[in-house]
Amino acid sequence: MQENPYREDSELLQELLRQFENLKNGRSHSFIEEDSFERIIGYFLEKEDLKMAMTAAEFACEQYPYSAMLFIKKADVLLSARRYPEALDVLEQAALLDSTDINLYILKTEVYLALDQQEKAVTLLEEAVSQFEGEEKMELLFELADVYDDYEDFDKVFDCLKLILEEDPNNEEALYKICFWTDFTGRNEEGIRLHQQIIDEYPYNELAWFNLAAAYQGLKLYEKAIDAYKYAVTIEEKFDYAYRNMGDAYIRLRKYREAIEALEKVNELAKPEDVIFEAIGYCYEKLKNPAQARFYYRKASHLRQEDSKLFYKIACTYFNEGQWQACIRQLETAMKMQRNQPEYNLLAGECKMQLGLYREAIQYFSNVVRIRPRNSNGWEALIRCLYQARFFEEALEQTDAALKETHQKPLFIYYRAAVLFANGKPKEALLQLETALQTAPKLLRKMVELNPAILQNQQLVDLLAKYKRNRSI
Repeated sequence: MQENPYREDSELLQELLRQFENLKNGRSHSFIEEDSFERIIGYFLEKEDLKMAMTAAEFACEQYPYSAMLFIKKADVLLSARRYPEALDVLEQAALLDSTDINLYILKTEVYLALDQQEKAVTLLEEAVSQFEGEEKMELLFELADVYDDYEDFDKVFDCLKLILEEDPNNEEALYKICFWTDFTGRNEEGIRLHQQIIDEYPYNELAWFNLAAAYQGLKLYEKAIDAYKYAVTIEEKFDYAYRNMGDAYIRLRKYREAIEALEKVNELAKPEDVIFEAIGYCYEKLKNPAQARFYYRKASHLRQEDSKLFYKIACTYFNEGQWQACIRQLETAMKMQRNQPEYNLLAGECKMQLGLYREAIQYFSNVVRIRPRNSNGWEALIRCLYQARFFEEALEQTDAALKETHQKPLFIYYRAAVLFANGKPKEALLQLETALQTAPKLLRKMVELNPAILQNQQLVDLLAKYKRNRSI
């Protein structure tokens, strides 16, 4: 039976550590090989025992004064100890011994970044990239991309990843990263060209298809994006992110049934997520299926219990079904989390008004206008409620307040006219109506919606007829 290789490895390491302990304490002059020193230093670094790591590095460099690899390892220890100038000096010594070790450039870059000298890091790596080929060049380009990211030169990050993919079109790390940076930099057209070239050469690269789709999506070319996502999931059936983005593209196209199908596939392939359940709920809401929408919003709320917005969305499904009490219960839960959210108060007011509880409705609408005094929605709801409750004097006061806060929005001139008619002041009402018609004639319907019976008022009908005649002239 073959011995356990991990056990053998562990035993070898323990033997090396014993040899080093003897050497350190002057008990033995046993020979420790160069690679063994590297391993001993690496062991202490992993254990975060920097003192022992430094001791091992100093012994190693004394025993092998021409080993660039060991000087680089010593610089690594100094870097871990945040002794940056010393690390830089040691790396300069290593460069004199061997300037072709890629770790020399990587560690030097880390030192420059630690010293907040990004420009030096960039210059170093740009020069180094031209000196290396193959895997080492790729590694340096990734390092350079990270430096550009720190330096906030985001277009250069994209450029580095593009260079990697031009040399190695199937590089998974670059394919994953460039998808984000294509979107972040807005270089979608370039992303499309790059990934089309990769697909021409490697048609079964699902990541390239995904990135192509994402670039189309960034340009709002949703049909093309969906086609590319379909290729990606044909190649890799369990590509949940492709189904997720496909669902989003279908939603943008208002193809809600197709979106639900794609998003349900995400649920099959990946761990359940609140955002996916919420998106499915949204689709059912758009399909006028409030019960199903509610089902998925509830699933989302179980995973994101502190989000009041989900309880508001559940409330909306009840409101759309005319279930006023159930709607209010959900809103009460939402408002325990966010009392002063205007939308919650507005919907609660609408429910109370539907139940004929006008005073409670007025309180909710008053909250809305207090929170957002310049927004017309709260004022409109408040005046409408006061009108229906036949609190005409207070309605008149609120139309004045609304006009002042909203910079004379014509809607409230119409509402003022309606209130004056209802309050038995037809002359003033007609004057207000005339002003409103001259300002925004299309909003007349809002006054009629407030009280359709108002069209039976002969004076109002005569004014409208006169206004139409004048308009036709």
